[in-house]
Amino acid sequence: MSNPVYGKPKKTSSKLSTSSASPLLWTLTIGLILFLLWSSFQVALFNGQTLQYESPIYWALAITTLLFIIWAVVYYKSIKLETQRDWLKIAVILLPLTYVLSLISAASQYLAVNMILIQCIYAMLFVMTMYLFQNKQINHIIQSSLIGIAYIIVGFGLLNWLGAFSFAGKLVGWFSAGVVNGVYNQAIWNDSNGPRLASVFQYPNTYAAFLMAFLFIGIFSMIRSKKAYVQLLHGFMLVPVILSLLLTLSRTGLVMMPIVFVILLLLLRPAKQILWFIHLAIAGIGTIAILNPVNTAGLELQQTFTSALAAKGWGYLIAASIVVAALCWAVQRWIAPRLEGKLHSWAERKGSSLWIPLGSIVLAAILAGLLLGTSVRNILPDSISTRLENINFQQHSVLERITFYKDASKLFADYPIIGAGGGAWGSLYVKYQNNPYVSAQAHNFFMQYLVEVGLIGFLVFMSFILYIFYQFVRSYNRRSEEERESHFVYFILTMSILVLSVLDFNMSYVLIGMLVFLGLGGMAAAMEPRSLARFKLSDSSARGSYSVIAGITVVVLLIVSVRFLQANHYAYEAKEVAQTSQDFGEIKAPLDKDLSIRGTHSDSVLLLSSLYQQGFQQTQDDQFYTAAVGLLQKGLQSEPYNKSMVTRLIELYELKGENEQAFALQKEYAANYVWDMAWYEKLINRSFDLGYQALGQGDAASKEAYFTAGLNAYQHVVDGVEHLKTLPEGQQQGEPFELTPTMILNAGKIKYMTNDAAGAAAILKSGIAEDLSDATNREIVRWYLGALSKTGQQDQALYDKFVADSPDEAEQIKRIAEMNF
Repeated sequence: MSNPVYGKPKKTSSKLSTSSASPLLWTLTIGLILFLLWSSFQVALFNGQTLQYESPIYWALAITTLLFIIWAVVYYKSIKLETQRDWLKIAVILLPLTYVLSLISAASQYLAVNMILIQCIYAMLFVMTMYLFQNKQINHIIQSSLIGIAYIIVGFGLLNWLGAFSFAGKLVGWFSAGVVNGVYNQAIWNDSNGPRLASVFQYPNTYAAFLMAFLFIGIFSMIRSKKAYVQLLHGFMLVPVILSLLLTLSRTGLVMMPIVFVILLLLLRPAKQILWFIHLAIAGIGTIAILNPVNTAGLELQQTFTSALAAKGWGYLIAASIVVAALCWAVQRWIAPRLEGKLHSWAERKGSSLWIPLGSIVLAAILAGLLLGTSVRNILPDSISTRLENINFQQHSVLERITFYKDASKLFADYPIIGAGGGAWGSLYVKYQNNPYVSAQAHNFFMQYLVEVGLIGFLVFMSFILYIFYQFVRSYNRRSEEERESHFVYFILTMSILVLSVLDFNMSYVLIGMLVFLGLGGMAAAMEPRSLARFKLSDSSARGSYSVIAGITVVVLLIVSVRFLQANHYAYEAKEVAQTSQDFGEIKAPLDKDLSIRGTHSDSVLLLSSLYQQGFQQTQDDQFYTAAVGLLQKGLQSEPYNKSMVTRLIELYELKGENEQAFALQKEYAANYVWDMAWYEKLINRSFDLGYQALGQGDAASKEAYFTAGLNAYQHVVDGVEHLKTLPEGQQQGEPFELTPTMILNAGKIKYMTNDAAGAAAILKSGIAEDLSDATNREIVRWYLGALSKTGQQDQALYDKFVADSPDEAEQIKRIAEMNF
């Protein structure tokens, strides 16, 4: 399939000698297909960084490892290290190794280890597919199965959209972790925009990325195929795919779709480019024709299911799909051959493939202008029209993403070389965030990857994927039409997902990551193998070395996956027992088993420390207290940014009466939670209480330290409130962050007790409220008037009003004014 490039000419084939009839090869192929289908309905293996998402990922690791063992047996004799493609199976090992390196400075050992395991899944999948897809028959079967799985996911999503929640749940409930109470959880995602289609992903934007990739794959497959039934099948699915894409209400998908479309067109001949436009236009018109009734039916069926309305929705959808399929087939039957003939000579000219993509940019701009700036968008349902109308650079989602990227840059600046480990963004973003938003995902795969593995890991990753893209395109341009089309599906799949991942966290779904590395494996399989004489090893040395490395890795991964599955099982068992039993030993038993496997498994650390805390409260036995404190301190060594552990430890110190230690911890961790209003309120309160206590004991140094900490915390909140006023008009603040009456009262008291009555009055004045029935509000006014009196001033109107309601307040104000510290 390739020609020699360097050295002595010799014939090199990309087809491996493995017999296509090998039972093990068929086992590997079928196993991989079933694995991808299973993974799709496990919430697409979302790496949600919590206990509930762990188990499917560990099962995925175990299954991938078993498949890799089968691959090693099947392809053992084919393992060589003589071409640049062969060395990719070594290079891919560097990806998980960079995550291993980042463990040194990991913000969370727990999340970092999980990411290492996920990267191992990707590496094994890449190696397997790079070999599998060199077999023409296997390549065709897996491509067809992959598209079939995508179409199943589309159908599953539309079942939920048209109200068949229970039926859809029953179809997959027997094996899916996503089904809760008989319904696939959040297949329809509800937010401020209303219902949005999310299918198996539970997140509309990632579903949009998936749909876009398979929309283009479907069009390509239809144009490529010469079989009428294949053309009709892909043509039939165009309307459901485009309809689903619109029902996600994903602005990211709609904005990025033209970019991916233009990139793909650049690699097609002019006749194929025109056919892509024709089929998209036909399918687009067909979808728009039924969009309003199907959208309306879906919205109504979310509230109340009626079989007549559901049947009506399906009727519109099926009818439009049949018409579009027939028209697309007719185009391929009669128009496509003529286009190929007439444009053949033009296609041979240099740069001929550039003109139509350039024109498509102009066309996209015109369509965008019509949809965004004119009444043309009124042909769309209100929910979609509103989303289009809000596409601009001043909208909340754009401004918030820009903020994420700036905050990620600040995080990267502190961990520039090897990163902060897997899950770094989720662990650390609250320390670096510009405003109090809540997002455990950076909404940019590349930025998130950068903060996790630093510059070293990021350069390794980018070099790896860019090299494969470069070599694929290089080989693609040198080959015949039939050869180049055999693996182009993988280019579409990988390019589509990676481009959309610039603006979202699609790769946080392990299934999506698997598809990307499967695509990279397919692209690598299509590379022209060039001999690397300088790095060439004998076949026996290559097989021996690789087998030893792979063998050790596989054994370790298999053991780890099984042990982690056991740990997850014990953690869930403990939670279930805790809901039905009060027996200390019964709850503790599975927790001990979990922690014997994963010593700092966060959920179990917190649950066991809670048991110890309850034991101490009930018995006042210091053994419970010591065990809880030791457990949490050990946990924080591996999870230093786990807020729940810190909070639990502070609670324990308070229970024991060790207020100074509670204060020290509250102060130490304040910098990690810069927008946690409750955290700073407690810090100010503790600063006042301990400072006042030190004042009574005549400990001037301690008083000064506590009061200074309290005033610094107060100033932090003041500065934060002022900063939030500078946010762009379209950007939402996020969580509440403001000065509370308690903060103002205690900060004012601290200021007063440092003999700064004027400063105290200024602080307290900001907290005066109309409602004087509230005890805190009354105390603020009391201390404000006392501080004001101390400075020789008076707010007569407020004083008269306040004293009129309660005459004894005059004496209390006087007493405050006469205080000396």
